[in-house]
Amino acid sequence: MKKLPVTLITGYLGSGKTTLLNRILTEDHGEKICVIVNEFGEVGIDNELIVHSDEEIIEMNNGCICCTVRSDLIDTFERLLGENGHSFDRIIIETTGLADPGPVIQTFFLDERSMSALQLDAVITVVDSANIERHWDSDELQEQIAFANVLLLNKSDLCSLEALRNIRDRVRRFNPLASIHETSNCNVQLEKIMDIGAFDLRAALVIDPELLSDTDHEHENAVSSVSIRLKGTLDSDRFNRWINEFVQLHGPDLYRIKGILDMDDSPRRFVFQGVHMVLDGRPGLPWQPQDNRISQIVFIGRNLNEDEISRSFKGCLACCDLPDKVSLVVESA
Repeated sequence: MKKLPVTLITGYLGSGKTTLLNRILTEDHGEKICVIVNEFGEVGIDNELIVHSDEEIIEMNNGCICCTVRSDLIDTFERLLGENGHSFDRIIIETTGLADPGPVIQTFFLDERSMSALQLDAVITVVDSANIERHWDSDELQEQIAFANVLLLNKSDLCSLEALRNIRDRVRRFNPLASIHETSNCNVQLEKIMDIGAFDLRAALVIDPELLSDTDHEHENAVSSVSIRLKGTLDSDRFNRWINEFVQLHGPDLYRIKGILDMDDSPRRFVFQGVHMVLDGRPGLPWQPQDNRISQIVFIGRNLNEDEISRSFKGCLACCDLPDKVSLVVESA
């Protein structure tokens, strides 16, 4: 029986993993893909950022896939590979930007059912070339680069040739074997990242001899996520003033901002993203009559002040009255 190929997409916060995933899903490859998305924080945003298609999307947003929900990943595999078989051609896993790929890789070799039915084809690591200088000391970033079979130096269009050469040289010191591609918006040919049979357990064990030991991964304590769900339309002018002032004050500590917002009673969602002090917002999918129009926004970074973020974000509401209930979740890494 042919094993089901699995592609693991990893990369630090804001590198472009979801962009790569969307590029794969919209290509004319004729395959049905099961997508497993993991987010750091309880409010799931990435599922709404993934293009609508026939693929099955599974969210795992109750913890980091490399530690607290690794058993959930095994349970997900069990369900997907159930007695009645499956209806898809491959699995793609998009990890949270704070995930260490090692424990995720471990899942394929410590679980008997996964070993017999799944084949880890490649680990694809997306590198944020425009912001990597801020994160070289991150253990997670170093692990993501070291375990990669393919490295995408993304946002290369935002870097000088000299900067890209320096990044490539430094990445090579972490990983001398991976293929490297410079990309903008993760524009890479699928034959360079899928069905390439690049993962080699022996090479992975050289990187981490304890890879197949059942150990837990811990994130640095200073990193946390603040997740807010807010009912009531936002005023775009208030929001723009607020977010620009906020990143001016806290930009170096903001690893990632993601939001799906109800802005100005617009018929379309407003999709908002940011990395440090670089912000981007644009219209998203239309709101449907049955949709609960709730703004959701997630901040990931160092030393986040939950009270400050919650209070100031509520000040962006278009109406004067505050909602009856605001759901605020803060999770330490």
